[in-house]
Parts: sequence; structure tokens; C-alpha cells
Amino acid sequence: MSSTAARTQSQPELKRVIGPKLLLLFVIGDILGTGAYALTGQVAAEVGGAAWLPFLVAFAVATVTAFSYLELVTKYPQAAGAALYVHKAFGIHFVSFLVCFVVMSSGITSASAASRAFAANLVAGFGLDPGDGGLVLIAVAFMLLVMAVNFRGVSESVRLNVVLTLVELSGLLLVIMIGMWAIAGGDADFSRVVAFETPQDKSALLAVSTATSLAFFAMVGFEDSVNMAEETREPSRTFPRVLLTGLGITAVVYVLVSICAVAIVPIGQLAGNETPLVTVVQTAAPDFPISDLIPFISMFAVANTALINMMMASRLLYGMSRQGVLPSFLSAVHPFRRTPWIAIVFTTAISLALIAYVSLAPDSSVVAVLGGTTSLLLLSVFAVVNVTVLVLRRDPVAHQHFHAGPVLPVVGAVACAYLVLPWTSGRAGQQYEIAGILLVLGVALWALTRFGSRSVREAADAERH
Repeated sequence: MSSTAARTQSQPELKRVIGPKLLLLFVIGDILGTGAYALTGQVAAEVGGAAWLPFLVAFAVATVTAFSYLELVTKYPQAAGAALYVHKAFGIHFVSFLVCFVVMSSGITSASAASRAFAANLVAGFGLDPGDGGLVLIAVAFMLLVMAVNFRGVSESVRLNVVLTLVELSGLLLVIMIGMWAIAGGDADFSRVVAFETPQDKSALLAVSTATSLAFFAMVGFEDSVNMAEETREPSRTFPRVLLTGLGITAVVYVLVSICAVAIVPIGQLAGNETPLVTVVQTAAPDFPISDLIPFISMFAVANTALINMMMASRLLYGMSRQGVLPSFLSAVHPFRRTPWIAIVFTTAISLALIAYVSLAPDSSVVAVLGGTTSLLLLSVFAVVNVTVLVLRRDPVAHQHFHAGPVLPVVGAVACAYLVLPWTSGRAGQQYEIAGILLVLGVALWALTRFGSRSVREAADAERH
């Protein structure tokens, strides 16, 4: 037995404290957030009043992929998610590393998008006008604050997660209620909901594909829930109904929010709007005092998204360093705070670089570019997971588990690949540039570690001989 395996077996198991209700709140809270609060306007810019359609398609693709995840998580009820499944299926360390690094990168791009959304909502909430440069500075300051909180150590208790989820959900339900009230009172144009408008350079299919690729940013927390398997009671029984129920609830919320938004606010005002829900509530109920709270609820929701994703990214980087697939300095733990401070600083530096890089292009939406890059990375992982479930069918286990059937994984793999490829998804080239830069960075770190450890071994062998 290897020393790594021996250490793993000597460690106690994680405490299984999460039941169905708490897991459901975790799933809902992880999916709600920046996607609804910041990207509704960007989606509307692609398809007009039919902004609800891309969200519906995105959830349909996610649900098909959820069946593959459910087979894998009930078959192998362990933390680590996609990287674990890929390693079991193919046994190639480099491929497993790439999947893990892509998941980590999606967390960084998601947090970077959330930082810009936070800045936009802060400006709207306080009625400021700092210009593009000021927004960038606020986003950078926010990420530094997230780094400080991450470094200090953040309680991840289930009680705190419940509170954060309820705040996020309450803000979206408030938008829906005010929107329905305006629609019922005749203060909205419901005909816009079915008004399908596409950019002149895109066909209807390509416009829907582009909008769906962006709407898939809402699935940023989908992978995270699988990592709770070792802390969930009876995961083989609990996960199927909870994950599918969570997807159903969040899909209804996203679709209703989109319908209310396009019915109340003209598409021209929504397109490119970085605070779309603030505009919706203030248009529907300009004299309603609660409308002043929406920017701050939005700030809270996207701040929660950013913090969770940066914690996930820094811990993944730390874990890969501990496993010897990334340079050892990334696994340094602060002696007093007991947090992976080098990994925290490193992931924050990447995030700040992304914010600066995207902000250099004045005509591009920072949230849309970074959100689209997040969905690009996630969809790539989902495509691999759908293939992995088919490969692992040859690896039977003793206990009963969920079965996705022979067709759905194939449909999921094809749909995810369709939304990844540049000639079918209609994505902006900048998204591929950012994803490529992140992958090159990951491969360079992996190669540095691999050849560095080989040199150390060769030097040690030379000394012994």
C-alpha cells in the first residue's frame, strides 16, 4: 500500500449530518445567485422577449446531465465530484488533473463575474456614478475583501448556508411578486414575452444557442452539491429526489423572473444592463419602498456566490498541491489562521488579472464574458461526465444505485458538446481565449511539478549510487 493510500485510510470519515431538507436548501442556494441577478439582461440581448427560453433549455440540459451525476454519486458516494469519476473511468492522472483544474477555474471566473455584478449593484444602491474605471476599482476591492475573509476562515455551517439561501431566494421571489402585481395591474406588456428578436448576424438557432450558453452560468453551483456526498445521510437514496427537486424549483424561479423582467422592462433597457432586477423592480413599483433594497439583496447574493467559489477554488488548488500534482508551495498553511494562504493569494491574483484583462475591452460586458467563460468550462466538464458514466458501466458495485439509462448520457454529452463548440454555440472568441490561458497556466504548473519532482528523484538516486 502506498503512503498516500495509508494516510487516506487512517483518516476518519466525514460526519454525515446533512438530511434531505438541508441538502435541498444547499442545491437551491448554490444554483440561485449571480445568474439571475446579473445575466438576465445579457440573455435578453440575444433573444429579445423570449429570455425565459434559454434558461429553460439550460435547465433541460442540466437535468439530463443530472441523471449521469446521480448514477455516479450514488454509485461512488464520495467527495471530489467529476475528477473522481474521470479518474475511476480512465485512470490517467493528467486527465483527472485537467478536469479538476477546469472545475477550479470555473470557480475563479464565476467569482470574478460576481465581483463586477457586486460593483454594479453597489453603485445602483448608493446612486453613485464612478464610471468604468470606478467599477473596476470597486470589483478589485471586493475581491480583496473576499480574499481577506477567505484567509481568516469562514464558517461553513449548515445554519449559515440556510440563511444565505433564504436571502437569495427571498430577493428573487420579491421580484416575481412585484412583477406579477404589475402584470395583473396592466402596467406591463405581456406580448413582449413571446417577441423573439435576434441580432442581425445570427440565425434564430444560433441566437438561442448563444443565450443558452450564457444562461448555463446559472449552473455554476451544480458540481458543488455532488461534493457533499460524504456528509449526506443515505446519499444513494437522498440525492436523486433532492437534486431533481432542486433543479425543478430553481428552473421555475429563473423562468418566472425572466418573464417578469421582459414584460415590465423594454428589451432595449434590459440588454447590456448589469443590474437588470434592480431596473425591473424600480420600473414596476417606483414608489414601493422595498425597491430600494433590491440592489443590496443582489449584492448579498453575488457576494455569497463569489465567496463560496473562491473558497472552493483555493481548496481545490491546495488539494492538488497536497497530492503532488501542483507545486508544493501552493499547499502552505498559515500557522495561525490554519487556512491555505498561498492558494488563496494565488487564486485571488488570477481573479484580479481576469477582471483587469476583460475590462480592457470597453465594448464587452465583463459579467457576460466571465459568465460565458464559466459556462464554457462547466459544459466541458459535464460533457466528460456524461461520457464517463457510460465507461463506468463496466465497473459494477455491490450496493444499489441510481441508473441513468442508456440514452440520457449520450444526449447529455452531445448537448453539452454542442454548447461548447465555437461554430454551434455562438460564443465570443474572448471566452475561449480566457479558458485557454487558464488551461495553459494549469498545464505549466503541472509540468513544473512533474519535471521538478523527477529532477529531485534523479538527484537522490545519483547520491545513493
